[in-house]
Amino acid sequence: MTAERVNPPTLAPPTGFSHAVVATGTRVVFLAGQTALDEAGRVVGATLPDQFRRALTNLLTALHTTGGTPADLARVTVYTTDVAAYRAHAAELGCVWRDLAGRDYPAMAVVEVVRLWDEAALVELDGFAVLP
Repeated sequence: MTAERVNPPTLAPPTGFSHAVVATGTRVVFLAGQTALDEAGRVVGATLPDQFRRALTNLLTALHTTGGTPADLARVTVYTTDVAAYRAHAAELGCVWRDLAGRDYPAMAVVEVVRLWDEAALVELDGFAVLP
């Protein structure tokens, strides 16, 4: 895949995301929402950063299984039960992202929700990737 990250100078500088991604490839992979579930289907991690790390790991595991890499991510949506907590942990969450996925940021959005499917889940990530 080729991905052109587009960040127009007339928009606020992006931090941890790209305003737009122009992706060219031959396969589109739609990634289901991933929470901090372990192999047994239990939510693990007591804190938002812990759950974010596991949810992102799960999302990237699904992506890797299709032959994709983090650089192939074109769009990711983050659903959280507490945007204020997400903002308070933004620096740490950014470190987690860079540690697991690097600095090729997809187009992203963060959405606050009342709750997620698993009541103990604090965050869920879904997205799509374009593979060569």
